[in-house]
Amino acid sequence: MSVAAPEKTTVDRLARVITEVFAPTIWAVTMPFVFAIEQTRSVTGVWWALLAAIPCALIPYGIVRYGVMRGALTDHHIGRREQRRTPLLLAIASVLAGLLLIWLLKAPSHLIGIIVVMLGVLTLVMLSNLVWKLSVHAAVAAASTTGLIWLFGPVLLIGVPVVAAVAWSRVRLADHTWLQVAAGTAGGAAVAMLLGPLFF
Repeated sequence: MSVAAPEKTTVDRLARVITEVFAPTIWAVTMPFVFAIEQTRSVTGVWWALLAAIPCALIPYGIVRYGVMRGALTDHHIGRREQRRTPLLLAIASVLAGLLLIWLLKAPSHLIGIIVVMLGVLTLVMLSNLVWKLSVHAAVAAASTTGLIWLFGPVLLIGVPVVAAVAWSRVRLADHTWLQVAAGTAGGAAVAMLLGPLFF
């Protein structure tokens, strides 16, 4: 799939804002803080979240940015499926290392749980990427929202429209088809629904 043309309308610009504000990296940075602080109810949760966010969000993001700077990747969302394998493998390795570290240090179980969900989503995306360009944005948004529902209850169903908006933005910007965002949404939600009860 080719890289989308620059946005020209207000609707296109709105789609771009949604895509960037709810990008996978933003979820990956935010969720450790939400889950760690909710369980510890103290500043300790902030430190645990910082420790997890480095290998689980910042290092994977740095790998992508470095690839863009070198010209190996077209953009920070890695629009070309064939370019995704190496960044995904490196991200999985980084998240796995981070998970092992916080587990050995006896981090709060909710934090461990959301990192396990992250790892599950990355694995799903990696496997699907072998043959198809599943939407990472939709998968991560759906998994994060489902995790939040497990944690805080049905009140967090208000996050569902956010997932829908993310899916819409990816199609509007011609980065994905509706089938790809639907599969990403279903896959991300399924991963969190399967793993969530083990930790939350």
